[in-house]
Amino acid sequence: MCGIIGYSGHRPAVPLLIEGLHRLEYRGYDSSGVAFMQAGKLHVVRAAGRLSALEAKLAAEPSMFSTCGIGHTRWATHGAPEERNAHPHLARGGTLALVHNGIIENFQELRDELTASGCTFRSDTDTEVLACLIEEERKRASSLLEAFARALRRARGAYAVAMISPEEPETVYAARLSAPLLIGVGAGECFVASDIPAFLAYTRDVVFLEDGEIARVGRRKGREGGTDEARAWELFRLDSLAPIHREVTRIEWDMQAACKDGYKHFMLKEIMEQPRVIAECIAGRVPADPGRDEAEGVSLPELDGLAVPRRLRIVACGTSFNAGLWGARLLERFGGVPVAVEIASEFRYRDPLLEEGEAVLAISQSGETADTLAALRLAREKGCVTLGLCNVVGSSVAREADAVLYTQAGPEISVASTKAMCSQMAVLLLLALYWGRRRGRKGEAGLLAHLRALPALLDGELPSMRETAARIARACAGARSFFYLGRGPAYPLALEGALKLKELSYIHAEGYAAGEMKHGPIALVDPEFPTFVVALRDEFFPKIVSNIEQVQARQGRVIVLTQADGRNGCGKLHAEEIWTLPACRPELASFLALPALQLFSYEVADYLGKDVDQPRNLAKSVTVE
Repeated sequence: MCGIIGYSGHRPAVPLLIEGLHRLEYRGYDSSGVAFMQAGKLHVVRAAGRLSALEAKLAAEPSMFSTCGIGHTRWATHGAPEERNAHPHLARGGTLALVHNGIIENFQELRDELTASGCTFRSDTDTEVLACLIEEERKRASSLLEAFARALRRARGAYAVAMISPEEPETVYAARLSAPLLIGVGAGECFVASDIPAFLAYTRDVVFLEDGEIARVGRRKGREGGTDEARAWELFRLDSLAPIHREVTRIEWDMQAACKDGYKHFMLKEIMEQPRVIAECIAGRVPADPGRDEAEGVSLPELDGLAVPRRLRIVACGTSFNAGLWGARLLERFGGVPVAVEIASEFRYRDPLLEEGEAVLAISQSGETADTLAALRLAREKGCVTLGLCNVVGSSVAREADAVLYTQAGPEISVASTKAMCSQMAVLLLLALYWGRRRGRKGEAGLLAHLRALPALLDGELPSMRETAARIARACAGARSFFYLGRGPAYPLALEGALKLKELSYIHAEGYAAGEMKHGPIALVDPEFPTFVVALRDEFFPKIVSNIEQVQARQGRVIVLTQADGRNGCGKLHAEEIWTLPACRPELASFLALPALQLFSYEVADYLGKDVDQPRNLAKSVTVE
């Protein structure tokens, strides 16, 4: 997930590009760069790391008076986060500069073709391949627009791209396919961006691009040598270059609301983003072609140089601990690696016995969680291979671990973590399949195909999930305490459901392994004490049905979160409230149950009038003990 900004108008372009990149930094922050036209020449400035590194390099540049340019902030997909892989990328002849969000799946095929024709490459990216392909097509095309279209027709995958060239020095070309891109239309100026906040300070007039469309924005010379302001932006079909008529949309949000995409709270927005989060997480890691699943499996090149550990110790806190507990089952089942999951704050204050060949995986959304970071350092002191699983490029966990896997979830502004856990679970599943493949074990047949289909399934289900969550929340908001019960993979979900309810609504809640209920906690069950049961349709389903009956025998109120056709040889479920999710592969059912639990907690807190995004006493990143 990368951020794109382009500008053509009457203002100095570079400051606007940097301002837009700051608002898009949530989309990527391992490197950044800008390209701009000045004195008829194309200039490119790039830097690895945060935007501050790019700003420092630009401060050393001579005065920049350009009124046209493009900028980019990157999440690495092809190539390490180094300056040579940063965008914008130049074609070999320096005739154009290109920025790109997405993945060109046939880039290697195109790269080989271009190499055979004499082209050399300076980066590891698919984007540079596309830039060089456009330049190559320009030799056969009658215009820059045609060359741009011809190259994009040959590219397979997902992309949002923006391009500038000295050939048309005041014009930005852009196109999209399965990646966000839109135009901001101002007075005598136009913007191209991945998201509205990038230019909202300057215009609220927006043109939304659709898949398979090309945009040409900026002032161009008219027939009499002047500029044609009325045609500051144009749209064309990619396949035929036929013109497209599109109305301008007026955005009524303020900056804060725009950042929320119209949602009432950041937390709700972030819950609803989880289909995209899963898609972004698996992009480039799971073969796009189902026929290559068995042949290639999951790709995690970050770990190719490290041996599969004999044992794995997962250290984490809070929601990340729950994600680790969930992933442990799959790491053992698919990866064949014995796993122990520990609370980082406990691990750091003892002298753990770590065996030779054992690795320690630290999970932290921010990469700065104090207890988790301390546990990672303790493991390093003891000579263990250390792995990091986090969302923030350049964070302490990322810098100090021997290898790091990024979740690529984008920013979480709401204090209560939601999409972070979803992305952590997705990476842990991929890690289990990756290690299993390296050990010669085969994953479940067809699992990757179902994983690719999961974002669409979840996206279609989320609106009805929210309606159900709101209805149940209103009936339960008066409770003073809650049980959450689950077995197998549903146990960590029960822990997370209870944690979210506590964080947001301040209602006391406890998550339990359902089999432990009889060992004391069942004494608390009464008609005023609701029990929320996560009953996924897997091999644990018969057991969880028995737990439900035990609660009901003591007049306890029961809410069951289950899946379609919840029978599995145990008869039909009976409960005060049965919340039914779609059927899916048992390994993936948790990705449906998790947002349901999050939405329930959200709706309870919102109904009670709590500060959902900033619950009392909590901080987003716990960087102190």
